[in-house]
Amino acid sequence: MKLAYRTRRRLALLLVTVGLPVYVVAAVSVINLIERPPVFVELAVYVAAGIAWALPFRFVFRGIARPESDE
Repeated sequence: MKLAYRTRRRLALLLVTVGLPVYVVAAVSVINLIERPPVFVELAVYVAAGIAWALPFRFVFRGIARPESDE
C-alpha cells in the first residue's frame, strides 16, 4: 500500500498528536493495574511499549522529514 507524501505527513501528525498520548495513557494504566515493579523493570516495560508502538507505523514515518519529491 503506497500512500502519497502529503497523506503520510497528515497521518503521521495525527498519530503523534492523538495516537501517542492515548497509547501513553493506556500503557501507564496497564502498569498501574499491578503493584509497582522495581524501577528498572518499569523502565524496561515502558521502553518496550514505546518500541511496540512505533514498529507498526514505521512505514508512515519513513521519509517524512525529507522535502516533498516531484514523484
